[in-house]
Amino acid sequence: MRAEEPWSAEPVETVAVTGPGGGIPGPGVPYGERLARVALARVTEPGDELVGRWLTERGPEEVLRALRGGGGRLDGASPQRWEGFRLRARDLPHPEADLATAEDTGCRFVCPGDPEWPAQLDDLGTGRPVGLWVRGAPSLRFWALRSVALVGARACTDYGVHMAATLSAGLAERGWTVVSGAAYGVDGAAHRGALGVDGATVGVLACGVDVAYPRGHERLIRSIGEHGLLLAELPAGAHPTRSRFVQRNRVIAPSVGVACF
Repeated sequence: MRAEEPWSAEPVETVAVTGPGGGIPGPGVPYGERLARVALARVTEPGDELVGRWLTERGPEEVLRALRGGGGRLDGASPQRWEGFRLRARDLPHPEADLATAEDTGCRFVCPGDPEWPAQLDDLGTGRPVGLWVRGAPSLRFWALRSVALVGARACTDYGVHMAATLSAGLAERGWTVVSGAAYGVDGAAHRGALGVDGATVGVLACGVDVAYPRGHERLIRSIGEHGLLLAELPAGAHPTRSRFVQRNRVIAPSVGVACF
């Protein structure tokens, strides 16, 4: 379904989710705001501080309304950049379709104001994510309270892989959630170390949570989603780019209390 005009922003009751899937983790965020954030996650790139400022000053619904032709050009964007936003906003699928797809695939959309939203991400200011697509049963906020980031080189030595897995397993056995980026090398070893002791691990992706990247980690990423949590700022079907990897790292760092590199 596609809306040719801005959809209704009237608040409606949200639905609590206690396990995998559900699309909406509420209560706490008006439904119209949630739909606007889902839509904006398709329009903007992760870490866009100009859009973040608009969201802070005007709110998600007003920003989306302006991008869809319901107002004048917002300040700070060049004509060319504004036209790019407008073109992407014009061809959006209806955000309810994204939420329905999320529910069908065992995912949910968590955004600022939700009980599950990790407060640490608010430290990013205008670079804070518009929202996060989450796959997995545990509470993101709860797991983030006692978490450690363990990331490093993709082309690491066998010793580096061994030490990353050993350190991760030890931390997981002591009740820490191990957060990493699901990449080759240290990241993959960190996830495997935690999973190997039935510990908690979170994979932060630079693509949609339904996209296995790198392809060689398809099995590992599936296991993280089944036993831990997968996070992504990008909607289903989105593929990684160089800039998205950089922006992915900004989510890993403030999500945790301790970082190891």
